[in-house]
Amino acid sequence: MIGITGFGAYIPRRRLSRRSIVEANKWFNPAFASMAKGERAVCNWDEDALTMAVEATRDGLNGGAVDDLGAIFLCSTSLPFQDRLNVGILRAALMLPEDALALDVASCLRSGTSGLVGALKMLKGAPQRILCVASDKRRTKGGSVQELQYGDGAAAIVLGSEGVVAEYIGCGQVAEDFVDHYRTNEMVFDYGWEERWIRDEGYREIMPRAVKALFASTGLKPGDVHHLIVPAARSVATQLTRAIGVGEEALHDCLDTQVGDCGTAHSLLMLADLLQQAEPDRTIVLLGWGQGCDALAFRTTDAIKRALPHLGVKGCLARRTQDTNYTRHLAFNQLMVLDHGLRAETDRSTSLSALYRNRQMITALVGGRCSRCGTAQYPRSEICVNPNCRADGTQEPYSFRDIRARVQSWTSDNLIYCPDPPQRFGMVAFEGGGRLMVDFTDTEDGELEVGAPVRMVFRIKEYDKVRSFAKYFWKAVPDA
Repeated sequence: MIGITGFGAYIPRRRLSRRSIVEANKWFNPAFASMAKGERAVCNWDEDALTMAVEATRDGLNGGAVDDLGAIFLCSTSLPFQDRLNVGILRAALMLPEDALALDVASCLRSGTSGLVGALKMLKGAPQRILCVASDKRRTKGGSVQELQYGDGAAAIVLGSEGVVAEYIGCGQVAEDFVDHYRTNEMVFDYGWEERWIRDEGYREIMPRAVKALFASTGLKPGDVHHLIVPAARSVATQLTRAIGVGEEALHDCLDTQVGDCGTAHSLLMLADLLQQAEPDRTIVLLGWGQGCDALAFRTTDAIKRALPHLGVKGCLARRTQDTNYTRHLAFNQLMVLDHGLRAETDRSTSLSALYRNRQMITALVGGRCSRCGTAQYPRSEICVNPNCRADGTQEPYSFRDIRARVQSWTSDNLIYCPDPPQRFGMVAFEGGGRLMVDFTDTEDGELEVGAPVRMVFRIKEYDKVRSFAKYFWKAVPDA
C-alpha cells in the first residue's frame, strides 16, 4: 500500500478584509460590492512562496525524522527565482537529505496535483518517502477581480508506504491547452479571459472527462465517492457533481471566504483541510485544474486519526489577524509608489561566496554545542563560550531552528528602515541554552513582552532591489 503518510499547511496570519478592497475601488467599479464577503490570506512583506513552503513542510513533517526522504517536489507558479533551484533553498533550510531528488515543478496551476501524481508513480516499489509541497503567492493588479479572489498559502503532503493515512487508489488525467489565463516572462500579473466561457467550455467540459478517466482506471463509481475536492467556486463544483453523478453533499469547503484561491497550492490545501477531519474508510476524489485536469482518488485508513499535523489548516485559520489596511497591502506588493525615505536607499549586496561558506549558519540556523560541557551557542566558534569550559575545537553542529525560545529583551525602532515599521528586534534565549539577537515579525502593538514564548520562522531578511535578490534568514514570532 502506498499513499499519504503526513500532511501540513501554512496560511499567512494576516487576513485582508475583502470589504476594505471593495470600499477603496467601488468608485470606478460598483459591481465589486457583490464580492465583499469574507477575507483573503495575504503574506507579510517578508513572506513569499518559498517561506510559506518551508512552514508548510515543517507542519507536515511535524518534527519527525527526514533521513528517509528520497525526493522533494516544490510546486508553484510564483517561486522567487527563475534560474535557481528554489527547492534547494527549502532543502537547505530544513536540512533535508542532500542526496534526495529535488525538483521545482512550475508553469501551471495544476502542477500541485501533477507533482503529486508524479511523486506517487515514483513511489511505487521505492522504500523511501517523498515530499510534495505546493505554494503560491500570486501578485494581482490593484482593483482587479483577482485581487479579491486570490489568496496566499501552502500545503505539504508526505507520501510513503508505512503509516499510510490515505491509500492511493489511482488517477485520471486530461491535458488540454485551454487558456483561461496566462502569464509570460514579460508580465507581472495574470491575464484572464471571460468567466462564463471558462465555466462553460473549461470546467464543464474538461473536469468531467478527468473524473470519468479516473472512474474507468480504478473501477470507482460515483456512489463510492464520500468527499469531492474541487478547487473552484461552489457554483462550478455543484455543476460538476451533477455531470459526474456524485452527490452535492460530497463537496468539501473550498475555503474561498476564509483564504481565497491559493493557486497551485489550493487543491492540496483543501486536501490537508479534509484529512484533518476525515474518518477512516472514506473515499476522496481530488481535482487539480490548469490547462487540463488531474483527478486522484484516495481512501482513508484507520491511521488517519494518529497522523495529525502540528497546526494544519484548522490551526492556521484560528491563528489570524484581521487587516483592513488596503494601502499597506498595495505597498507590500509594490502596487503603489511609496517614499520609503533615505534609509531605504542603503545598498547592501550579498556576497554569494560568503553565503555559500556560511550556508548552514544562515539558511538552517545551525550554531554549535560544546561536546565537553554541553553549552549551546550561536554562531559556532572554535572556543566554547562557557567561561568555565573554554574548550578548543569541541563545537558540534546544533540547530536552533525548532527549539522554542523566550524573549529576553526587545525594542521597537521607528528610525531603522523596515517595510512594515516599526522594526522590532531583540534577544531571545533558547530552551536548553543559547541566545540570539533576532528580528521579530508577525507582531502587533502590545504583543511582545519579556518572557513571552517565541518560535523561529524562515523569512526574507532583506530584499536587494538593485540586484533583485531576496536574502533569507530566521526570525522570531509569538508562539501562542
